[in-house]
Amino acid sequence: MEKIKERLTSLRNEQQLLEKDQEVISLQHKLAVKEAEQDKIEGRLAELKAANDDSEYSKTTNEALTRKIQLLEEELDAADKNLKDAMDKLRQVDVKAEHFERQVTRLEQERDSWEKKYEESQEKYHKSKRELDELVSTMEGL
Repeated sequence: MEKIKERLTSLRNEQQLLEKDQEVISLQHKLAVKEAEQDKIEGRLAELKAANDDSEYSKTTNEALTRKIQLLEEELDAADKNLKDAMDKLRQVDVKAEHFERQVTRLEQERDSWEKKYEESQEKYHKSKRELDELVSTMEGL
């Protein structure tokens, strides 16, 4: 019974770790994608700013490039916000996981306590039954 409990606890812990690992991997992948996207956007932004400084471009081209820069900056802001949100979600998942681990521990302790009470009750029952059987056999002997 104890080995089953240990195995069950081990499997629960392993499952929780695997879920956490999968979530961390997913968030790390998202982070890498967002960082690559940010680098690309920053590179594009630098290119557009350099092109803007070039005097060969006309006013209309300058306005178009300025608009592109604004859009890229907005995309960069959105990517930064997405990254922040992903990190916040990761922190929340960690907090929830710790909370559930504490709950599992508390419930296992409570279960152990109830099992101990049950065993003690069984022991008292058997002792009382033996005493009753002895009393009955003593009374029959009279």
